[in-house]
Amino acid sequence: MSNNKQKLELTWIGKNNPEYDIANIEPRILEERTDLSYGDKDTENMIIHGDNLLALKALLPEYEGKVKCIYIDPPYNTGNAFEHYDDSVEHSTWLSLMKPRLELLRALLGDDGSIWISIDEKEAHYLKVLCDEVFGRNNFIIQTTIKRGSATGHKAINPTPVQVCDLMLCYAKSKENWIYKPVYQERDYDKAYSQYIENYEEGFENWKFVSLKEILKKDNLKIETALKNFPERIIRFAQPDYKGVGQETRDYIDLSKKEPSKIHKQSREGYPDIYLINGNRILFYKDKMKEINGSFVTAELVTNLWTDMNYQGIASEGDVVFLKSKKPELQIKRILEMSTQSGDTVLDSFLGSGTTSAAAHKMNRKYIGIEMGEHAYTHVHKRMKNVVDGIDQSGISKAMKWQGGGGFKFYELAPSFVVIDEFGNPVIDSYYNDTKLIRAMCKLTNYTFAPSPAVYWKHGKGQGNNSIYVTTQMLSVAMVQQIVSHLGANETLLICPKKFEPGCEKVDNRITIKKIPQSILKACQFGKKEYLLPIKERAMEEVDEDEVDSDEN
Repeated sequence: MSNNKQKLELTWIGKNNPEYDIANIEPRILEERTDLSYGDKDTENMIIHGDNLLALKALLPEYEGKVKCIYIDPPYNTGNAFEHYDDSVEHSTWLSLMKPRLELLRALLGDDGSIWISIDEKEAHYLKVLCDEVFGRNNFIIQTTIKRGSATGHKAINPTPVQVCDLMLCYAKSKENWIYKPVYQERDYDKAYSQYIENYEEGFENWKFVSLKEILKKDNLKIETALKNFPERIIRFAQPDYKGVGQETRDYIDLSKKEPSKIHKQSREGYPDIYLINGNRILFYKDKMKEINGSFVTAELVTNLWTDMNYQGIASEGDVVFLKSKKPELQIKRILEMSTQSGDTVLDSFLGSGTTSAAAHKMNRKYIGIEMGEHAYTHVHKRMKNVVDGIDQSGISKAMKWQGGGGFKFYELAPSFVVIDEFGNPVIDSYYNDTKLIRAMCKLTNYTFAPSPAVYWKHGKGQGNNSIYVTTQMLSVAMVQQIVSHLGANETLLICPKKFEPGCEKVDNRITIKKIPQSILKACQFGKKEYLLPIKERAMEEVDEDEVDSDEN
């Protein structure tokens, strides 16, 4: 009998295709476009134009384990997602494209980080099983349902049940390390609070209760005024969960029933005191009020059902028109409030129109946004400039009192390090010279690019006292001997020349020589321009009337 254990997993044609193995993805360097970077020159905020799988691999050496929160809105494979993606790809292809991206995103997450993924019901269950495999089923946090529209217009005559919601999956990198920050949303006045403490300023033993309606009528007050000025006086009576409380509280409940006309108080260290009368608990309206966007309002804890996301008019939010799939900044704000704090790093590898980066910027989070389409120039860049300048007052700007500031750097992916010349030989692309060559070799060999200002042959740092030296010169034995004379007893050096004299590798056992590009040809898959989710050639023709407003934001 075999002892091999089988595990539950989702499988599909092409799942183990080595082309999508993240170990085989080339770690490109990122080149800043100073002509497109904007604002604060010392900013750590990044906008990257390019294939997101290559960009994620490029980020790995510097950002592995450093991202606090990831939000992505990938194509749903339905025809209704990003207008520049072909969503009608086969399920197996869609899964093959998503798996390596999720694996790299997981690697970038910190141990206390979380990932939030928007999806619809047609792919949600495939995605859930895939995420269970990548992140671990035990790290699943919650599935949230988000209402994005109503059964109006052409939807009202749909022959099948109308789909008006999106789903959002949330996973932690490590559930035991993830800290949830409770978030509240405004709600209407709770009419169950219909009683009023007439003499609140006196001791609780003497409190007198009257009808709230009578007080409002007597003093000619509106309920909004009462809630604003004296919410501690507005109360309701509620029957406690006798079986769900501790023994001390049960004793107080029993005592309260024996003395029904008397008010009893249970003092609790670190918790709100409990007031009881005739076995019922006195609940205060002030405990239902929270500060939201600078105002104290009636509030309730946000659950996994979000019905307050206003999608009306968001097609032009941020002063960039993006039909279909656009998410409101409020949705990103809520995610970041639950899972991050000021200064944390946020990542979105399907940036679209730049909603995540805009919300993160206004909330003083650092961010990395990746967009493979022309939207990086036409939408994201324009939008983020307006955010930096304080021109964008849409979305969450008023809630955050946003007036502008900060900046972002704009990056492009460098071309593949190795190309095939006219004779069919692998050679280093002519783009890579001097510093670019050194940076690329540091990434390909897992060294950190850190040129020493004092020692010309120290271009990068590895583990321990290991360094790397990259040169286009013919490496001679004399050059190696000269380097060895300055090499510390516990130091080692990797030298990567294009050519070297025989005998160089025998000068000292602390020196390792690897000729380029031959030594790195098997390190990864070179020459891959993109790992794209197929891009559509035309914009979406159908526009959902529920998601477009004639009024510009």
